[in-house]
Amino acid sequence: MPASHCPPRRSAISVQLMAQFGLDQGLSIDACLAGTDLSWQLLADPGAEVAADQELQLIRNLVQGLGDRPGIGLLAGRRYQLNTYGIWGFALLSSPTYRDAVLLGLRYLDLTYAFHGMRIEEHGEEVHLLLDDQHIPADLQPFILDRDLAGMLTVQRELLNREVLIQRMDLRQSAPADTQPYLREFGLLPNFAQAENRLVFERYLLDLPLPGANPSTASLCEAQCQQLLDKRRRRDGLAGQIRNQLLSRPGRLADMEEVADGLHMSSRTLRRRLEEENTNFRLLLEEVRQALAEELLAMGGLTLEQVAERLGYGEVSNFIHAFKRWKGVTPRQYQRS
Repeated sequence: MPASHCPPRRSAISVQLMAQFGLDQGLSIDACLAGTDLSWQLLADPGAEVAADQELQLIRNLVQGLGDRPGIGLLAGRRYQLNTYGIWGFALLSSPTYRDAVLLGLRYLDLTYAFHGMRIEEHGEEVHLLLDDQHIPADLQPFILDRDLAGMLTVQRELLNREVLIQRMDLRQSAPADTQPYLREFGLLPNFAQAENRLVFERYLLDLPLPGANPSTASLCEAQCQQLLDKRRRRDGLAGQIRNQLLSRPGRLADMEEVADGLHMSSRTLRRRLEEENTNFRLLLEEVRQALAEELLAMGGLTLEQVAERLGYGEVSNFIHAFKRWKGVTPRQYQRS
């Protein structure tokens, strides 16, 4: 399984967990969110997304505010229980075996809150899990490694409904002044200052059946994971830049030529690059129109003709037809609901 690194956009739930952790450790909300451009109001939205850099800044605030406390990242990692991962967690719970859950979990690693790339290797009677930290800022690597490890093992315990015995743990970070938090959390002392982050388990664990196994549910959940991942990836890269351009001018949606000009490329290049991201300008325009339509209808105060005009429809009937295709109801029915 190839290593992966964190996507540019991620669920805000991890930031919510880390902000609450900082509060519980005595920091103020302003200290936790300093320099992140995030607000507590945004964090209260369970469907919100944040940039990876914003979460990294919040973690840097925690590291600086809490000081050099051995194992503090382990305490933070315990908050990442299976029910905090949404559909990804349900998919793992429903998997037939632990091997199925591990492979599915790594396949959709971008839906988790981990910053490490992960892959597994099977060596005889052992299975090795390797954590790649090359994309993590050096000053945050110890905290994030501890957090990701503790969170991962919390999920393992919940999946198997038992403690998972680790045979060996190699960590790249230097040994802390106090190693007891690691002994308590992992049941063994890691080998510090190693060349890579590697956990070694007994291979038979992969073939253990899971208590919540339900293959049909697992299949349904995986399909939803794929949809969510596709949707999130479409917000990144060139497609994300185009969405931002379109959303910035809701009164007059630009056409493809104008957008291409704003991105300093030809419309032909724009079309080709969007094809490489498995989308096209028409689909992006439709997504933006739908999002703006929902927002404008929810605000109230505008007639359907005014909403249609702001979305670039020449006839209100065209807008009503498009909205019904998107939502299955008319704009008026949507407002009433």
